[in-house]
Amino acid sequence: MIKGLALLSFCFISGMWCGAMLGSWLGIDANVGGVGFAMAFLLVSKEYVTSKMGWNEEFAFGLDFWNKLYIPIVIAMAASLNVKSALSSGLLALLAGTLPVFLAFVVVKILLKQVNSEK
Repeated sequence: MIKGLALLSFCFISGMWCGAMLGSWLGIDANVGGVGFAMAFLLVSKEYVTSKMGWNEEFAFGLDFWNKLYIPIVIAMAASLNVKSALSSGLLALLAGTLPVFLAFVVVKILLKQVNSEK
C-alpha cells in the first residue's frame, strides 16, 4: 500500500510542478493543467511498473485505494479554485463558463427531441 501511495504522490507532485512551469511559461500566475499532468504521469507510470517491474496485489491495492479516494478530491479542489478565480475575474470569465453550459443544454434538448421523433 505504501508503494502505491508513493507512486501517486510522486505523480501528483510532478504534475503540479509541470502545471506551474507551464503557467509561468505562458505568463500566467497559476497552475495550468497540473492535475491532468498528474493523471497522465500516473497512467504512464502504472503501465511502466506493470510491464517492467511486475505488479503485485499489495501495490495494486495501495494505488487503487488512493486513486479512488484522493484524485477525485484533488479534482474537486481544483474545480472550486477555478470557480473562485472565475468569479473574481469579472463578467468575461463568467460568460465563458456559463455560455457553453447553456449551449450544451440546448443541444442536448434538440438531440433528445430528434431521437424521440425517430422512435
